[in-house]
Amino acid sequence: MLTSMGSNEGAGTAVAKVTAVSQTTVSQAGGFDFLDLKAQFATIREEVMEAVTRVMDSQHFILGSEVKLLEEEIAAMLSAKHAVACASGSDALVLAMLACEIGADDEVITTPFTFVATAGSIARVGARPVFVDIEPGTFNINPDGIEAAITPKTRAVLPVHLFGLPTDLDPILKIAEARELVVIEDAAQAIGARYKGSLVGTLGTFGCFSFFPSKNLGGAGDGGLVTTNDSIQAERLRLLRVHGSKTKYHHEILGMNSRLDALQAAILRVKLGHLESWTRGREANANRYRALFEETRATRFVQLPPLPVMESRHVYNQFCIRCQERDELKEFLRQAGIPTEISYPVPLHLQKAFSYLGYQPGEFPQAEKACQEVLALPVYPELKESQQEALVRAVANFYSSMN
Repeated sequence: MLTSMGSNEGAGTAVAKVTAVSQTTVSQAGGFDFLDLKAQFATIREEVMEAVTRVMDSQHFILGSEVKLLEEEIAAMLSAKHAVACASGSDALVLAMLACEIGADDEVITTPFTFVATAGSIARVGARPVFVDIEPGTFNINPDGIEAAITPKTRAVLPVHLFGLPTDLDPILKIAEARELVVIEDAAQAIGARYKGSLVGTLGTFGCFSFFPSKNLGGAGDGGLVTTNDSIQAERLRLLRVHGSKTKYHHEILGMNSRLDALQAAILRVKLGHLESWTRGREANANRYRALFEETRATRFVQLPPLPVMESRHVYNQFCIRCQERDELKEFLRQAGIPTEISYPVPLHLQKAFSYLGYQPGEFPQAEKACQEVLALPVYPELKESQQEALVRAVANFYSSMN
């Protein structure tokens, strides 16, 4: 059973003592990383090496049968008509916009609280990112703000299923249909997540996924994929990823080089077979965090991620808490040997790269506040119960030391 520490000592003495206790607890738990890919690989090493050997023996490295099979298997898993693999999650977003000819003088509405690739992909095709603030509980774009952001130049809405929690899509899809807008789902962190019973990435015009190694389905390098139920758009995506060419040296449209290689596809096919069990492991760890935080009464100080509702599923690419003392807590945990990450420290509208958009501090207060308060905890499926206990005990101790 976990308990938080009470103290009548001076703040400095209490913090030093609590840090020492936390370090001992972590040592007893065996030490751990924010993400331990080696632990995952150890469980599938033989399968992965067989897949790699198969590709090496074939000497076919770009696209080909391995990529085609991966596309078919992911399309079947997601219940999408088409899946088109590409070189990265960032490229998936770019390809989706190129497929519907979004470019100069166009605007795309998205969230300022996300990884830079979301808005960066909009800028890369020459369009203008238009930000809408987030919901404070979910960290996802607030659908209530979208209508006011639409102008005659708006072509698309790009919601992000951040940290693995589905965005509230129904109102977004309703607005998009009424205004004839494209909906591009950024599901980079959310493969396998469900929104009201449907898998994310299949409800908009396009769904974009990343296979970066830290994702729930991660490769041994970069990789991405676009889903669509539109056969014409699927064919256009396949052209765009290979320089707009269907026949060698003949180019129907201007495309780009964004091909997934066979080695990545073969490895991802192995991992795809384990994705559901890994997702259940993440869910179990998230539920354990909730129980431990409740047991230590740390929920008085720390806000936990919202539970999914209405047949939805959170796949916990990250388990993010929020608290006013985020930076102090992170440093306290670091000194105790406990890994955490900040996702994300600066909202996109205040990033130097987007200064040309002219946004000012205070325009999106919920996103700005989230950047000051959100802290990601380890949640990968191989995380041990004792490691979670050590982390939560340290959080409880931190707050006890402040009393």
